[in-house]
Amino acid sequence: MLLIKNVKLVDALGERGPADVLIGEGKILSLDGGEAETVIDGTGLFLAPGFLDLHAHLREPGQEVKEELATGLLAAVRGGYTDLVSMPNTTPPVDTPEAVRALRKKAQALGLARLHPAAALTQGQEGKALTEAGLLKEAGASLLTDDGHTNEDAGILAAGLLQASAFGLPVAVHAEDASLRRGGVMNDGPLADLLGLPGNPKEAEAARIARDLEVLRYALRRSPTRPYLHIQHLSTKRGLELVQEAKRAGLPVTAEATPHHLTLTEEALKSFDPILKVAPPLRTQEDLEALIEGLLDGTLDAIATDHAPHTQAEKEMDLLRAPFGIPSLEVAFPLLYTELHLKRGFPLKRLVELFTDGPRSILGLKPIHLEEGAEASLVLLDPKERPVEPRNFASKARFSPWAGWVLGGWPVLTLVEGQVVHQALE
Repeated sequence: MLLIKNVKLVDALGERGPADVLIGEGKILSLDGGEAETVIDGTGLFLAPGFLDLHAHLREPGQEVKEELATGLLAAVRGGYTDLVSMPNTTPPVDTPEAVRALRKKAQALGLARLHPAAALTQGQEGKALTEAGLLKEAGASLLTDDGHTNEDAGILAAGLLQASAFGLPVAVHAEDASLRRGGVMNDGPLADLLGLPGNPKEAEAARIARDLEVLRYALRRSPTRPYLHIQHLSTKRGLELVQEAKRAGLPVTAEATPHHLTLTEEALKSFDPILKVAPPLRTQEDLEALIEGLLDGTLDAIATDHAPHTQAEKEMDLLRAPFGIPSLEVAFPLLYTELHLKRGFPLKRLVELFTDGPRSILGLKPIHLEEGAEASLVLLDPKERPVEPRNFASKARFSPWAGWVLGGWPVLTLVEGQVVHQALE
């Protein structure tokens, strides 16, 4: 038994407490205390449901030099995540039931965050032949996506939506038009011209979102079930407007935003630091403000990290040659707790919801609320501020654009079904 005394409670239902939370048998047994072998003083701390990351690159199989399940899932629990969706753009891609089962089996043996592998929408992520949605779902795949690649063939995407919907699987898309993106390494515009760097235009995202929404309309018309489209790492005001219009029209579409698109802009690229190279690229302040508004009004359903670890040597290349991606599992919540909640007054209830109920609903999982009988997959958070220190990351990618930033809201205890998987209490 574990008792967390005098702790504030925060979930999608709101802020309340303090409470004395008794945990045992994998559940919350009481909010009014009780006898326990282990007692934690939660004064000044707050308790939330465990986070779920819809979008993380754990690089296994085949790219373990960058990350592996053991380091990625340890980074996850240190970031307060009890559940995580791994992307399938590995070597080889996760496109078979056997590959999905192997990942789940290894993750379960590690006893850290629970892994919900995404599987490829097309064989080899080549955009040509569909994978077997039914067999992948049976093996434990949580969604289908060719993330890391853009779905250039609209007909294949339509067929994929139709097939996936028969088995209740969402299809997630990296919404960029490759022919417009070309070799862009930063947001297209005056700053890219000034810096002499090839630009990736906002229209590449908007054009692809518009097309994919029309493909979704077609699939809905042709399917007896209900195809479901999820848009990954949305980065532009115009893309947000398109999703907003689609939701008003009743289309089954959801979207996510990342910590880097919510806290950094293209201005950071004046440093020419390849750590800041991401796809889609960092946009303008106007886009950032629109994304924050989209979190508030419900256009955006979840915050997902797009945790993308690379080796130090790769990220020390110049901006043209360095790979795209930022590691962020360990700092995502403290970053947004500080930059959105503390500095902007963003409601804490809504912020927690975007890490919990929002992503869980996209996967069709039951929400976890802090009440008696609820599953004890929880995170205890400390508002005390400290700097980001990448050298101490559990992830193999020990670099960060937020290095040195002073943040609060750090996870100090993570529980998965009542079991302690991370503890950093003083």
